[in-house]
Amino acid sequence: MTANSARGIVEDALSRNMVREIWTGNYDKALPFSIQEFDLSAVLPAVFFMFRYGHRRGKGEFLNTFGPREGTERTRKRETTIERIAEMLVDDDSFIGFDKTIEQAILGDLLLCYCLDNVKNSLGRQEQVQRVAPAHYLANWVDLPDRVAHLRFVPEMIVAMLSDQKSDYVQQNQSGDKTWFAVGQGFEQNLLLSAFNHGVVRRGELGSRTADKFDEESDIGLDQLLMVRLAESLGAAPDKLRGGDGERISNQRPIAEQASRHFSEDIRRFVRSYAGIIPRHAFVKQLESCVSVGMTAILTSTFEILLEWEETGTIRKRSQQEPAPLFVDCSNGVDRRLRSLAEQSMDDFMRRADRFPVILMMLRLLDRGARYNRSIKGLDIPFKPYATEWLNLLGDLFFSRHREAEYTLQVMENMAEELAEKLTEDHPDSAQIMRAADSQPNPVLRLAEGLASLLGPNTRRRDMVKMIDSILLLDRPNGLASKRRTTRSVGGAPSTRDTRSLVFTDSVLEYLVHLHVLRNGNKPGARSLSFKEFVGTLHRRYGFCVDRSPPGMTVSNDLLQMNRILLEKRLRDLGLFVGVNDAESMKRLQPRFTLALED
Repeated sequence: MTANSARGIVEDALSRNMVREIWTGNYDKALPFSIQEFDLSAVLPAVFFMFRYGHRRGKGEFLNTFGPREGTERTRKRETTIERIAEMLVDDDSFIGFDKTIEQAILGDLLLCYCLDNVKNSLGRQEQVQRVAPAHYLANWVDLPDRVAHLRFVPEMIVAMLSDQKSDYVQQNQSGDKTWFAVGQGFEQNLLLSAFNHGVVRRGELGSRTADKFDEESDIGLDQLLMVRLAESLGAAPDKLRGGDGERISNQRPIAEQASRHFSEDIRRFVRSYAGIIPRHAFVKQLESCVSVGMTAILTSTFEILLEWEETGTIRKRSQQEPAPLFVDCSNGVDRRLRSLAEQSMDDFMRRADRFPVILMMLRLLDRGARYNRSIKGLDIPFKPYATEWLNLLGDLFFSRHREAEYTLQVMENMAEELAEKLTEDHPDSAQIMRAADSQPNPVLRLAEGLASLLGPNTRRRDMVKMIDSILLLDRPNGLASKRRTTRSVGGAPSTRDTRSLVFTDSVLEYLVHLHVLRNGNKPGARSLSFKEFVGTLHRRYGFCVDRSPPGMTVSNDLLQMNRILLEKRLRDLGLFVGVNDAESMKRLQPRFTLALED
């Protein structure tokens, strides 16, 4: 039986409205983005748009400008290729000398290198274009992917964390507000936008979709100029998202409050210090590494918090929240033993993460029960920007510590019994889970596990793995992880699977060093940072284990020392490490780009 047929049975038992809320893999009060695949490199242009206009992006002119005039929308998208875009761009007076086939091929390669990306990151000039890169601020005019929801609400979460407002929805700031990341005030008062808006001036009303203009007297790099010309050919920024409250940007933050605050602080300090110093192409790659590192810490911290919530019903205080410890292969896959340890550490984390969908199902069930309980509703407990108090209430219901717990659990018991009866014939395994009161007396947990099994364990794990891969920028030059196909014998038969390991690519290393040599707080300039302090910060702030074993793993001191030495060597090769002898106190890190150095 398929998941769709199972859903019909569940709707008959629990109602269509309820199933619409629980038949998903998400729970935005804990993690406000979808547990699905997305492209992290396409997130920043959508962030630019939301910061610039204060609402979510709707339909733009990309397909109408560069797509065929006839055919279905799907066909038109498929035929919108780099080759076609290059042919149409050269008709503009801004492009001279590109009228021949070879020159247009060169232009197409430049677009693919700097500005646009094909479906599945494929190469070639005849593949469908699907994403836009953050080469310049005006990338926000290009409505790729065509639906902002395809980015799984990651841009919305980033805007909410950086703007750091208190309301239920992100609001436009007023002129003069003290904030690093102003919303709806153009690019002058927004640190991130001003880092990418070189050569742009505003001529017209603040809210106009055509007010941002490029000053032709400005000197900018070729990659930025290509993006400017691509945006100008569209005529205007996209419209806001139409329909109900869809245009509004939710101010929901992850339950991992500590990691969220670190994420915002890291981006602010890095962009403020290096946007005008690091060459633009390298800066964009390191900024994407910054987002990957921060979101990895948010994700693993959320896992740890909710795994503990299942045992205690309480969300950890912010000061006690920590990301999951993960061993990092500092050889970047070259040393077989270190790679194997990093793969083992990631495998252990993924096995623990398999519990995550069940916990989210429990939260969705309890959330619905609490929201439609008049006594609880009257408490008016806020869940934005952080839902800590609300999840603590759900934990009290789950562990029978609240006066409404008995009623809530009895309702869940009735649901489990009715649903089990309807599932007995077609889904006996799920029905058995919901009836197993002797082994699991809590009806919420039985119902959650039974419903999760109906959704399909393979589907749930596949979506979870794709989401984690997206955050880690898997196998990307500026990513945090690599994957390889392995074969082993299971019962005498060969079995193949993908194994993942956490690594430090050069881009990630450069970003981490340049961030942490900065002086504390908002003071400009750099400081002298010891290698020992750097390694300790990686573990404490992000959970990255370099010279220590993650809990539950046994790693020899020789291998830990080798991992540390390899990290030293790679930092030295990148020009980031200074050490005149073997004394720990003499091993220091320094930035490659000019900043005022202070002891």
